[in-house]
Amino acid sequence: MTTRSLENLIFSKGLCDKDRDVWHLGNEQLCTTRWVEEEGDPHTASPQLELKEAIRLSELKKDSELLIHASPCISEHPKVPCPGGEKSIHHRSAGCWRKLYYANGHAFQAKCFSRGARCAVCTDLAGGLGCRVYKCTDCKLLVHKKCHKLLTVECGQRSSPSETMMPVDPSSVASDPAKTAIPRNLSTYEALEQVDKENAAGNTGEGGKASSGLGLEDFDLLRVIGRGSFAKVLLVQLKKSDCKYAMKVVKKEHVSPDRVWAEKHVLEQAANYPFLVGLHSCFQTESRLFFILDYVNGGDLLFHMQQQRILPEEHARFYSAEICLAFSYLHQRGIMYRNLKFDNLLLDSEGHIKLTDYCLCKAGLQPGGTTRTFCGIPNYLAPEVVRGEDYGFGVDWWNLGVVMYEMMIGKSPFHFDESLVNPYENSMDYLLKVILESNIYIPPCLSVHAASVLERFLDRDPKRRLGCHTQKGFVDVQEHAFFQNVDWDMMEQKQVVPPFKPNVSEEFGLDNFDPEFTNEPVRLTPDDNDIVKKIDGYEFEGFEYINHLSMYEEE
Repeated sequence: MTTRSLENLIFSKGLCDKDRDVWHLGNEQLCTTRWVEEEGDPHTASPQLELKEAIRLSELKKDSELLIHASPCISEHPKVPCPGGEKSIHHRSAGCWRKLYYANGHAFQAKCFSRGARCAVCTDLAGGLGCRVYKCTDCKLLVHKKCHKLLTVECGQRSSPSETMMPVDPSSVASDPAKTAIPRNLSTYEALEQVDKENAAGNTGEGGKASSGLGLEDFDLLRVIGRGSFAKVLLVQLKKSDCKYAMKVVKKEHVSPDRVWAEKHVLEQAANYPFLVGLHSCFQTESRLFFILDYVNGGDLLFHMQQQRILPEEHARFYSAEICLAFSYLHQRGIMYRNLKFDNLLLDSEGHIKLTDYCLCKAGLQPGGTTRTFCGIPNYLAPEVVRGEDYGFGVDWWNLGVVMYEMMIGKSPFHFDESLVNPYENSMDYLLKVILESNIYIPPCLSVHAASVLERFLDRDPKRRLGCHTQKGFVDVQEHAFFQNVDWDMMEQKQVVPPFKPNVSEEFGLDNFDPEFTNEPVRLTPDDNDIVKKIDGYEFEGFEYINHLSMYEEE
């Protein structure tokens, strides 16, 4: 490893040239360069934009050094460390190499575990939210990463639960029967072994049934309704009830297990709330993960905006109020959304909003809690994110301000003419500069209350921004003059008539979906056996899930 001064650091090509000099490599020799973030995760530095961003954030934080690691070789596969390279520099989510952590005779491995146990050291809940927990490969003991070195119980020593791991109090976890919990009448180790057996039972082959009782053979695949970089979304019908759902299909080889568990957690929390797309069930095969989601057939708000261009204030008030309720619901459960844009605002058959796509969500935040991951949609990034500062739930309220501005004015508050950008300046850098420095123009055609709510949501100081007060942020939003005529209780019960009802006349309700997708053949590509062999199914143990309330409503 080498630590380089930021003052002397140069970008990708120059950086690689310097590495070649250190390793005495020729120009044709392949090598890998990574920068290491503050949490210890390595990132390949070959994309110049990513390395620039790392340096920019380090400069903002006034770091004097940036840690760089170089290997005189490349990996044969993204999930395998470089030959001869340090395993500790391999990304922890890559999946094929699993490091052991030793403490007091235990050999711990990091894994994603269901929410059924407490840490043997601090007795707090272990697992959930897609978080990694350390599990002893021999005695199955579970501890937090931060606690494993504090463990006093030796491996294999059968102490009482009070000395090792406490069973979960049923009142401390949700009463959902689909969620695993340790029975109070079992010893600690017996209970853990039972949980492991339940999780292991869910690992099925292609075409096999998951432990939840559902598998691919239980659904008719009707149409393709969406596609992303790493996922396909199908319209499906559950055979036994004829209910229609959206099936999100993800190839395991393309996803980070941590991201999968975090998204699944948010989907579970969102289930049965009127303004959030929720989860019906999950199952898996050797190569794929399947999320069965609410089917929302009214299209997205982007399609509606393309027809209308500008919405009346009354319409914007209705949609933004439903979004506010969705945000409040998520924030109360410690979830930051971070992905608000028209594409992710779906309309149901009656015209009510449903938020979707939880891939950027951050879960597990306490009131007033912060994070600092640089992520989001460029045009919607809050100033504190651009500055590389710690940020909290306020970024969601900033996003809402941008969306409301676009609803009522028809363009982004940070719209600029690219022809005016300095040819030597990157347009993305210029956009971020505009977000931080430009005056936000509020046209005089807006009402006083509409102008005020935009100014409050788009306040660059999160301490003053509307909705950001730790104790009464949502109350402040509800009491703002722009929302003074909103009956929030009626709104949450969907008793307020939407301003627009989508046209849904086609047999499967596909009028509002892009024919580019719906005309595709409905099929799953055959598995590549060589790739399947490299997938570590251990990462997805316990993925299966079923929403029993949803099943009850079907019956």
